[in-house]
Amino acid sequence: MLEGVGFEIARGEVLGLLGPNGAGKSTCLRLLTGYLTPTRGWATLVGHDVTHAGPAARRHLGYVPEDPRLYPYLTVEEILRLFARLKECSPASVAGECERVCEQLALNAVRRLAVAKLSRGFRQRVAIAIALLGAPPLLILDEPTNGLDPWQVIELRELVQTLSAHHAIIVTSHVLSEIERIAARAIFLCEGRLLGEYVIERDRPGELERQFLAITRAPS
Repeated sequence: MLEGVGFEIARGEVLGLLGPNGAGKSTCLRLLTGYLTPTRGWATLVGHDVTHAGPAARRHLGYVPEDPRLYPYLTVEEILRLFARLKECSPASVAGECERVCEQLALNAVRRLAVAKLSRGFRQRVAIAIALLGAPPLLILDEPTNGLDPWQVIELRELVQTLSAHHAIIVTSHVLSEIERIAARAIFLCEGRLLGEYVIERDRPGELERQFLAITRAPS
């Protein structure tokens, strides 16, 4: 359950959503993506209420879950074309959208391979490419570095920074140092409540961790 959680995010910003297990991060994401319906309160995406105008709101959203489930025997190109149609890209734009996201995510070398043959890093890129179909203004990345090796983590970090020029991005992670490297701002959740917000300063490494510990350990 969430109580009194509210925040805004604008295009060009990366926002870290932080909290211990059970803090309400997943509930927050499920409300934004339409998997859950709020019993009270509201959320909007580009002016569209996620409850009362769900389909319109979701057209402005690209979501990468913590464990993306991709069809393993489809090729990268086939799965992108499938999701482009599911996301209601016009028939005339499907090929162009697939070309665009393959270029953006450096997938051209593997676009004719089955997803089952891809490394974890490339599968994550495919999941992000799917989220980018239709150029939604908001991207949500739930634990995007889970299971990646150090080089893949670095590549993903650089990718998020590149994407942030054209999208608003919400990122969840249990690795505070990763959020500190890629986000401009972080909000802290605990037991379903918003405890605070912190503007990240690049010249103060480790400060996000100190702020997180101080605010989540503070007495209620």
